[in-house]
Amino acid sequence: MKKKTVNTLLVLCFTALACGCGYKSGSLLPAELKTIHIDNFTNEINIAQEVSDKRADYSYWPGMERQITLAVNDRLVYDSDLDVTSSAKADIVLKGALVDFRQYPLSYNDDEQVEERRIEIYVDMELYNNQTQETMWTEKRFMGYSTYDVIGPDAETEQQGINKAVDDLAQRILERVTEAW
Repeated sequence: MKKKTVNTLLVLCFTALACGCGYKSGSLLPAELKTIHIDNFTNEINIAQEVSDKRADYSYWPGMERQITLAVNDRLVYDSDLDVTSSAKADIVLKGALVDFRQYPLSYNDDEQVEERRIEIYVDMELYNNQTQETMWTEKRFMGYSTYDVIGPDAETEQQGINKAVDDLAQRILERVTEAW
């Protein structure tokens, strides 16, 4: 009898562990929405804007809007149940614009050299339902970011830092489009 009780307790413990913590991600999208089109992100950064006391400088990376479009497309192809298709065939359309790109020092060493930098990428987005002809949601200044070491054994290039920030942004966009907690 004692051995049976121990075995039952072990089975219950393993079952509880296998079930996870109770959190489950589900789709925000109705079941009938199965296809998506990602419009090319546009670049709306005004590089000619004057510097002000609110903003000390402006950063620009040519072609970043294209890099964002490709990263979001790849994330949706590989990490979601949505099929990526043309805008005419898509149930939903994601439209986006690159609105800001910032990079700044995050930490310094004893010699006042920059050790670590932070990159932030901001986009405005809209998810449009082609079936109902309505906007499902809009997001202003949606951000992806990265930090990277400039010097030291783990040093990375600026391009590597940008790539990490774009990947982070694409992951967050995927989650915004497809997941509910």
